[in-house]
Amino acid sequence: MRNYCLPLLVLAGFATLTSAADPGVKIDAERLTRIRAAKMPKVEKVIEFDTPEADAVLAALEVFPPDNPWNLIVDEWPVHPNSKAILATIGPAKPLRYNADMGFVIVPPGQKTQQLLSVEYKDESDAGPFPIPTSLPIEGWPANYKRDPKHKTLTLDDVQRDKAKLGGDRHAIVVDPTNRKLYEFFSTYKTDAGWKAAQASVFDLASNKLRPDMWTSADAAGLPIFPSVVRYDELQRGKIEHALRVTVTKTQRAYVYPATHFASSRKDKDLPRMGERLRLRKDFDTSKFSKEVKVVLEALKTYGMFVADNGLDWSLSCTPDERIPILHEELRKVKGSDFEVVTPPEGYKPAK
Repeated sequence: MRNYCLPLLVLAGFATLTSAADPGVKIDAERLTRIRAAKMPKVEKVIEFDTPEADAVLAALEVFPPDNPWNLIVDEWPVHPNSKAILATIGPAKPLRYNADMGFVIVPPGQKTQQLLSVEYKDESDAGPFPIPTSLPIEGWPANYKRDPKHKTLTLDDVQRDKAKLGGDRHAIVVDPTNRKLYEFFSTYKTDAGWKAAQASVFDLASNKLRPDMWTSADAAGLPIFPSVVRYDELQRGKIEHALRVTVTKTQRAYVYPATHFASSRKDKDLPRMGERLRLRKDFDTSKFSKEVKVVLEALKTYGMFVADNGLDWSLSCTPDERIPILHEELRKVKGSDFEVVTPPEGYKPAK
């Protein structure tokens, strides 16, 4: 753990702590105070993510140490010298988007574990068994299905088995808040014999440890997904306190900390690398947006977002929670040109 110097700096409406030894480390002290003052409810059963019970657990869950890259305030990090060229390859005129995609399920510490029937990327996957409950949500469940007239009659079991043959990335996420463990899967399917997935990753939410170099995760960059998603409890609280996840169509055959993996054959140096960090410009006016969208945009100013996977350009991840209003039309008012690529300041030491 790093040493943080006092006094607190009051910036942009929140108190911050800066590292005495590292100019690149600035953390939200109010976030730490809030989380550590909250009492974690005892988790004795499986809890769906889109419930008040889950909101209470998440409010008390510390996701990674304070100096983890996901938790750093980057509002003063310098702009990357190649920022404009990188943005040009993504699309300065393209709109910001969001996907109601990444749900998860909360499990108790005694959740029954099981092995996956098959794992396609076995050499870059963590070993099981895994605490997979019967109610494991697949990417997009429930909001994306319930809001689609063609698929609103599908049950969770139908989606788990992909009876509609929709395919897709089919991410699935399990959170054990008691043991602070995170389990993430890619291309996940339920069968009569059990569960199978193309990739399985385990993250320790109490550690800064990365995946091994050149290992993927459920995301192409080797990054965790759960810490990046926009959640209902955050929007209600009025503050997102972590970096977000963004996809772009074309990436470079390279990665930068904290990513551990690339997913491209392209060598154009103007393309973003996996793990590239982008930030909404400080002068972007958020005052005319709705409460929920303003919270997202202010987080993008403060914490930024990591390029985490190949996909639609400028697409953020949000939980498929029917309690969250549809944000699409408002977010489209934000364009790629409103962002900048940032780089750590000189002297920054990656968290260990």
